[in-house]
Amino acid sequence: MSEPDALVVFTPSGKRGRFPRGTQLLQAARTLGVDLDSVCGGRALCGRCQVLVMEGDFPKHGVSSHADHLSPLSEVERSYAERRPLPTGQRLSCSTQIQGDLVIDVPASSQVHRQVVRKAADAHPITLNPLVHLHYVEVREPDMHDPAGDLQRLLEALNREWKFGPLRADLHVLQKLQAALRKGEWRVTVAVHAGTQLIGVWPGFHDRVYGLAVDVGSTTIAAHLCNLESGEVVASSGAMNPQIRFGEDLMSRVSYAMMHPGGAQQMTAAVRDALNSLAAEVAREAGIDVTDILELTVVGNPIMHHLLLGIDPTELGGAPFALATDSALGLHASELGLSVHPGARVYTLPCIAGHVGADAAGMLLSERPDLSDKLTLLVDVGTNAEIVLGNRERLLACSSPTGPAFEGAQISSGQRAAPGAIERVRIDRDTLEVKFKVIGSNLWSNQPEFAQAVAATGVTGICGSGIIEVIAEMYLAGIITQDGVIDGELAQRSDRIVQTGRTYAYIVHRGTPALQITQNDVRAIQLAKAALRAGVALLMEHVGSDRVDRIRLAGAFGSHIDVKYAMVLGMIPDCDLFNVSSAGNAAGTGARIALLDSDSRKTIEELVRRVEKIETAIEPKFQAHFVAAMGIPHSSEPYTQLRKVVTLPPVKVPAARSGAGPRGRRRAGS
Repeated sequence: MSEPDALVVFTPSGKRGRFPRGTQLLQAARTLGVDLDSVCGGRALCGRCQVLVMEGDFPKHGVSSHADHLSPLSEVERSYAERRPLPTGQRLSCSTQIQGDLVIDVPASSQVHRQVVRKAADAHPITLNPLVHLHYVEVREPDMHDPAGDLQRLLEALNREWKFGPLRADLHVLQKLQAALRKGEWRVTVAVHAGTQLIGVWPGFHDRVYGLAVDVGSTTIAAHLCNLESGEVVASSGAMNPQIRFGEDLMSRVSYAMMHPGGAQQMTAAVRDALNSLAAEVAREAGIDVTDILELTVVGNPIMHHLLLGIDPTELGGAPFALATDSALGLHASELGLSVHPGARVYTLPCIAGHVGADAAGMLLSERPDLSDKLTLLVDVGTNAEIVLGNRERLLACSSPTGPAFEGAQISSGQRAAPGAIERVRIDRDTLEVKFKVIGSNLWSNQPEFAQAVAATGVTGICGSGIIEVIAEMYLAGIITQDGVIDGELAQRSDRIVQTGRTYAYIVHRGTPALQITQNDVRAIQLAKAALRAGVALLMEHVGSDRVDRIRLAGAFGSHIDVKYAMVLGMIPDCDLFNVSSAGNAAGTGARIALLDSDSRKTIEELVRRVEKIETAIEPKFQAHFVAAMGIPHSSEPYTQLRKVVTLPPVKVPAARSGAGPRGRRRAGS
């Protein structure tokens, strides 16, 4: 009498079934639909199907599970263990047979749709589910009695071993297929995109497949190379956007395209060259060939988006700011002149509106305010601030023309973030003396070792985070008034306050070069922060709320500023500081999510259709909000939450008001 079928339970899925003894464990898992990875089709080449036998009695499952309920360690497994790690207790399910009742744990590393942990404590995990998968197959050799072509026999093998339906093949796959089959002795690895298209072929076993998530910013381009089989970021790099030579801000680049025949094409070529350089750089850093990159996802503001695609951005330069398309796009990398794998695909996230782009969509996908009841404010601080406000009930978005002041431009001592730039500032409330830190050193400027520590770089300027802090500290110390005037009367107390023509300045550093904050610098920051704050106020007004529950500052600049000082200046509305934090490069994270989880693409495409777009340029109340936001922190709002942790100075007006009042709003970038 034959033995009864064995009961096998897989965790963590809980899927179970009875199988005849001698059944291959991988086959049992596939029969039950267990999420268990395999590239090689059960030939013990990839090692992705490793599982762990759980030993002991499991009353919950009605199973007594033991290691000897599997076949002994096979020669194939021993051979694999000589090449790659096979941890104690783990088995290759493709080379193991069921001999009795079992509880089998499928570790996260062996799951196809495993979650990728994100570093931020409040970040949502990413489900690993890329569009590109590798499959190793053995193909029947041709003979005189079977006229079927090599592609047909490859498709037959893929259907037999991997249950694929009809597949189409890229032309370059056909061009390489015959040589690959013969070099691999009729064994090849293919890359399948979205379960429908053959986009790559390699002789023999190949297990390298990578994707590139790219954030094309107006100032910098950031690229993250990800292993599509593990979800791991294996290399990252960034570069200045070479389009800067055509214009510092976005509108100046639109102007360049309008005023110079072929200007848009020049900027398109420049950004594509930069992407190719970054792709080569991260591939080199990771020790792979650039042709191992088979998938790219891209985010960027509307003008960067259009220029990358080779679309003239002129229509975005004026009302009604019409996009050529606001839809997500799926393209061949070769269409964009990108030097990666010839079959690589590019996915661009959807844009939201004429000045709220795919980068804002990436931020939305990264932060997912729609999953919470809390009213969440997302702000990507840059030359053009992109703002999203909402919760699971409503989502609104707008852009606000902050200009380049936050990044150091238009500031007398301003510079981009680089070694030697002042990034942290503190001013003594009594003496009005200053101390600071520079990028590249952890020492304060009043510490004895500071001069030696910065000897190589010197103190070269003040970057964005330092500008925010020094002006906020000047306000907290009473050096500037609520309406942004440097109080010249304090020159009697401190020689750091000096007269410069009709206005005054505050000396931050007396070295070479001498660094100071002038009245015009304060005004430039006021104008920038007022534009940002007015955009936020409009969204809050449309939502019908006078407060937000949570604030996330995104973007390269938003990641480095101290949220307390951002609130002291009034860049953001009053909120419990415990609920204000940096989101890092949320747009780039959104691009990475879209790269690793194909289901997220449908999510963001549906999500952006829910977003209500508010156009600040035609909102009648924008100017009123802008004027009120010129005050520090604000002309009319009390900032009661901020006052719980920061002592704000009493409102004062200097005896003689110096300098021009706030200038009119200008659209400094979009």
